[in-house]
Amino acid sequence: MLAYRHAFHAGNHADVLKHVVLVRLLRHLNLKDKPYRVVDTHAGAGSTALHDADARKTGEYHNGIQRLWQRQDVPEAVADYLQLVQRHNPGGTLEHYPGSPVLARMLLRGHDQLRLFELHPADHALLQQLLGASKGVEVAYVDGFVALKGQLPPSTRRALVLIDPSYEGLGDYTRVVDAVADALKRFAAGTYMVWYPVVQKPGAQQMLRTLKALAPKGWLHAQLDVQAPDAQGFGLLGSGVFVINPPYTLFAELRHTLPWLAEVLGQHAGARHRLEQRAG
Repeated sequence: MLAYRHAFHAGNHADVLKHVVLVRLLRHLNLKDKPYRVVDTHAGAGSTALHDADARKTGEYHNGIQRLWQRQDVPEAVADYLQLVQRHNPGGTLEHYPGSPVLARMLLRGHDQLRLFELHPADHALLQQLLGASKGVEVAYVDGFVALKGQLPPSTRRALVLIDPSYEGLGDYTRVVDAVADALKRFAAGTYMVWYPVVQKPGAQQMLRTLKALAPKGWLHAQLDVQAPDAQGFGLLGSGVFVINPPYTLFAELRHTLPWLAEVLGQHAGARHRLEQRAG
């Protein structure tokens, strides 16, 4: 049985970056009336109760979404994301954190499609209960890397694919590259968003170099480094997202957003951000 669960890390600084970017990508897709398909290869449970045992075990949301909750000076992209999280907490108190499936479901229109894959049995059951009956949504207990092959090209001819495995083993970095390479062969026009953690182990840099070579039509890379390593030199120091075929507006939006996030989410004096792109 898989040990990793999104609930342990729900609402942390990595979730904030990932979901701010995800919301921007979905907003851009919504500018056109044409339908699109969202594929989430590692969907998790969909929503996490922040006061339940799993989330309290690490309390990572205190240095993530909690730091933003009462801020009045947020950039536009962060404000948009925050409004969705607030909508998920109608009582006004931060009690539940919406994962990528719920954020996507909030923004999809009636003719759009959401395809969710999760292999952790407990998380899959929760996800099925939460979103399985929703219009346009399909939830499957399948390896998302494998399932992605059957989702492309989409019948909608427009797609956003989110790939965010646990990276608990070094094999995930290779599986991400292989999945993206295959996906681009099947549907080169799609938008592909890869999330990765910044940790003290190899894998991410080689993955990024390969992804850049796979994206001749353009890419964007954003990273936050906000947390100091622990006494043993480990920990989730930050995270990044790599977007293939990003909307032309994304770089400008993140250029104003990332410095603010690095300052507000930073837990040590060396907190910083990185933003780069190559236009197609």
